[in-house]
Amino acid sequence: MTSAETAYLFRHALLRDAAYQLQTPGDRARLHELAFFLIEQAFGGRAPEPPSLEIIDPPKFVPHSTDAVAEELARHARITVQSSRRADTGGMALLRTIYLRRAAEHQEQQYRTEAAANLWQELARLPDFAFKPEALFRAAGAFFSAGRPRLAEPIVEGALALARSSDSWKLQGRLLSILAKVQQQTGRPALAAETLEQALAVARKAGDRWLQGVVLATLAATHGESGRRDQAEQLYLQAISIHRDSGNRRHEGMALSNLALLQYETGRREQAEQLYLQALVIHRELGNRPSEGIVLGNLANVYKETGRMNEAERHYNQALAIAREVGNRRFEGYVLGNLGMVLDETGRVQEAGQIYEQALVLHRDAGNRRFEGIALASLGNIHNKVGHKDLAGQNYRQALAIHREIGDRRSEGVVLSNLAVVYASTGRSKEAEVAYEQALDIARGIGNRRGEGVVLGQLACLYRDTGRAEQARQAFAQALAVHREVGNRLFEGVHLCESALCQRSGPSEISADIWRKGASILRELGNTGELDRHTAAMRQACARAGVPPFDTDFT
Repeated sequence: MTSAETAYLFRHALLRDAAYQLQTPGDRARLHELAFFLIEQAFGGRAPEPPSLEIIDPPKFVPHSTDAVAEELARHARITVQSSRRADTGGMALLRTIYLRRAAEHQEQQYRTEAAANLWQELARLPDFAFKPEALFRAAGAFFSAGRPRLAEPIVEGALALARSSDSWKLQGRLLSILAKVQQQTGRPALAAETLEQALAVARKAGDRWLQGVVLATLAATHGESGRRDQAEQLYLQAISIHRDSGNRRHEGMALSNLALLQYETGRREQAEQLYLQALVIHRELGNRPSEGIVLGNLANVYKETGRMNEAERHYNQALAIAREVGNRRFEGYVLGNLGMVLDETGRVQEAGQIYEQALVLHRDAGNRRFEGIALASLGNIHNKVGHKDLAGQNYRQALAIHREIGDRRSEGVVLSNLAVVYASTGRSKEAEVAYEQALDIARGIGNRRGEGVVLGQLACLYRDTGRAEQARQAFAQALAVHREVGNRLFEGVHLCESALCQRSGPSEISADIWRKGASILRELGNTGELDRHTAAMRQACARAGVPPFDTDFT
């Protein structure tokens, strides 16, 4: 039953609308014009006209007291212009443009990026607005920042058509750069590389050093993700040099962070940590919250890999809070995936699975194919760990298809080795060996030393379990050498424990000592999940051999 108060409010709203509709268009225009001026006066008076959008690198947005109502002011100005029959509405049309732009920039400052994108599009649709491609460029950038690359792409393409018709080379270069980022994030790395080469040619033609640095850094990221890491590193160094020469501090910080990621993935943990800290200083100095969050998440990866689990979890949570604050759904999914790994490695398997599910939804929603594949593989790891081998295999095969589709060789190799684990644990040792060998070829082909060491250790376990003890010992020795070279403490601990069960003399004081060294590393890293798993496996092996467990005094 509807309450009297609710019914009254509903009828009141209807009456108010009916009364509004009874007004002539001219009277309505005057009412909205009056409302515009009263609201503007109540909030501190007229906002200054912003600099031209034709300026590629505009000065920092200066807030004004009317920004909170800028969108409402733009609406009143619109209705005034549309309803009035007077010829002197040009002033209101200009005010509509001013406040619509201020509303868009205000939303960006508040990290409501999707709302900002919609306002930039509305601005571009104004019939007499002179800077349509520039406004569309801002709209596309806002959608991309919000983790919505699929929404950004058609806007960029429309803006490019307009920019080409006006021979605006600098704007074309910037639009091509953001189009390449969209293509990269939606799983088309080859097309992204072609687009970036076009952008670089345009930047050089325009003599735009600022843009050259941005394009070189984006091209470096494309090379890095497809395994051409030496080329990627050289491009990052060139980009950083250009950013410093042109005073582009924001992109200098971003390039430092990306170079740090490259060094992290090639085992140079200490260098990576130092570069991340440099990048963090720059982003905090500039108040660049989105990039600050990204660096915190990447720094957390270093802490996780070096056993500082509490620091890692704290930094992931900080990064997650910033990702949500600024509306970066793509990065939110990325951080959730890494936080899931911390939960998994510290024994909170069920929580980890739930986190991976959330990450998968975000990646699919954002059209982020690469990280959709990574999230699927992470879910596969959880299913494998709790004994759901069929579900694990399904997740891995889906992930493998995605990584092959987008050309992500590194992730393809990782998933192949995970799939091999399922094959080995379900009695399909020949299929497991083939998958491990494919993964090893990929790791060596792209220079992924960390991945190479992991796969060598997994292959050694397979050799051991299929009665090829000498091959197993050799593979373990190679794996451990690689782990120590790249600083992979986690798998050094794992494969020391595994290799202890493969000594010539069987379970002995020597093998017990090796196992204890591995267990000590896992304990030091706080990885209770791996420690528990290897402790259980060791006790079973010792029970079969009729000797005391290695975690007791061996006599």
